[in-house]
Order: sequence, then C-alpha cells, then structure tokens
Amino acid sequence: MTLGILSLLVRAIVVVSGAAIATFVLLWNAPGDPALAIAMARFNSVVPADVVDQVRAEAGLDAGFWPAFKAWIGSLMVGDFGKSSVTGREVWPELVTAMSYTLPLAVAGLIVGLAIALPLAILAANRPGSLLDRFAIAIASLGTAIPAYWLGLLLVLLFAVQLAWLPAMGARTSAHLVLPALTLGLGVAASLTRIIRSGILEARGQPFLPAFRRRGVSKRRIEQDHIALHATIPVITVFGLELAFLLEGAVMVEVIFGRPGLGGFLVHAIEARDFPKVQAVVLLTAVLFVVVNLITDLVYKLVDPRIGEHDA
Repeated sequence: MTLGILSLLVRAIVVVSGAAIATFVLLWNAPGDPALAIAMARFNSVVPADVVDQVRAEAGLDAGFWPAFKAWIGSLMVGDFGKSSVTGREVWPELVTAMSYTLPLAVAGLIVGLAIALPLAILAANRPGSLLDRFAIAIASLGTAIPAYWLGLLLVLLFAVQLAWLPAMGARTSAHLVLPALTLGLGVAASLTRIIRSGILEARGQPFLPAFRRRGVSKRRIEQDHIALHATIPVITVFGLELAFLLEGAVMVEVIFGRPGLGGFLVHAIEARDFPKVQAVVLLTAVLFVVVNLITDLVYKLVDPRIGEHDA
C-alpha cells in the first residue's frame, strides 16, 4: 500500500514536471513576436521598435531559451510564479482571484450533474428496457452530443432573452451562477447517467448474487452491501475525470457567459503573450488533474483494498 502511494506520487511529479517543461517550450517557440504582443497589450496601441526592444529585455525574452528557462524554473521551485509581463503585478494573487470564480462554478456544475444523474440512472436501472430507461439513455446521448458553447447559448436564448428569468452575463449575484452551472451540469449528468446505470446493471448481474438470495439475505442488504459497492468503482472513475474536466469546461463556459475567472484570465494572457500567466494556468490545471487522479486512486483502494494489491 505504501509503495503504491509512493509510486502514484512519483508519477504525479513526473506528469507535472513534464507539463511545465512542455508549456515553456511550446510558448517559447510559438510563432510571432511575443515582445510586440506584450508591448501592444501594455500600452494598448502600436509602439515603436525601441519600445518593443525595451519590453523584450524587461520580459527576459532576449536572454535566450536556456537562461530564460533556468530563471523560470528556479523561481517556480520556490513557489514563485513570477510577474505579469504586461502589468508587472505578481501572477499568483491574480490567479487566486480567478480561481475564486472558477472553483464555485465547477462545484456547482458537479452538484447539478449529480442531482440529475443519480435519480435518473437509478430509476432507469430499476426498469431496464422500459420507456423510462430508453428516455434516460436518449437524454444522456443528447447531453453528450451537444457542445457546451451551443448549449450555453440555447440556455441564454431561453431563460435570459425569451423568459427573462435569469441574467446572462457577469458574476455579480448568485443568480448569475445558475445558467453557467446548468450548462456544465447537463454535460456532467449525461456522462454520469450512463455510467451509473451501467454500473448498477453490471453489479446486479454478478454471478454470486443468486447464492445470497438462496441463503435468505434480504434484498435491501444485497443492494447496500454488494451491488452498491460494485457499482461504485466505475462511478468513482468517471466522477474523478468529470471533476478534473469540469475545470477545463468551466474556462469555456466563463467566456460564453462573460464571467471573470480562469477563462478570461487565460484568454487575455494568450492574446497578450503574457507567458507567466499562461504558464501558471497550465501548471495549475496539470496539478489539479494530478491531484484529482491521486485522490481517485486512493478512494479506489479504500473502497476495494484488492485494487492495486500487486503494488504493495
């Protein structure tokens, strides 16, 4: 068990390190002149060549790849994400502020998805092949097929434009969270409904269950102690993946609904070629993915200790 956890930690470090290095290499070799983009974003106008050269020197873009990489990775090792090439402010406080909008949106989307998926999947699994089951499968397939940006625009058209029930843009009140959370949650519900339904049906088909019934074990006991346990394993997998991808989906949804957060933070940083900000977002996303996967693997081992026994 201990060796398994250490192995997971080592792999997590390798993934995060690889993401950091790949991000820096790709940004450094991206086409165009980053100094010109930074200068135009900083002064909001076309600037002369001498100002561009000055910005290039200030941003460390004239030092060459390896000196710039060493300076960046050295600062990163001590928890310093650097300063914005455009504003000159520390990246970390601005990143935390952006995350304070994105995380609640991701959590709200996950809650909406679970609130829809759990009852729908359980009802469908209780009556396989019924009209309700086919309806649940159709809804899940439709939710998977509809892109988030299109679904978000449809929700805006219905609830904000036609019915005027909810605001479409911004993040001033809790009402501004409803449509973005619903956009994220419907996509999550589509995936979770199919997986939970399949997990329950597969668990109910286990060959050892008839033996419990013949021994007089109650249906409720079988459902709680055996079917629920076996159905939980695939749900944990999808739940962990959905939680990680929700943060990625939240970035797109924030842009659609004009919400502050990682979406606007990243889009503006890419437009201005603000390398420290882009690197910070990519690195944070990689860390979140790794952390979610680590937690998922640990929950696996808690739910069923037999998983990963060969690592012990």
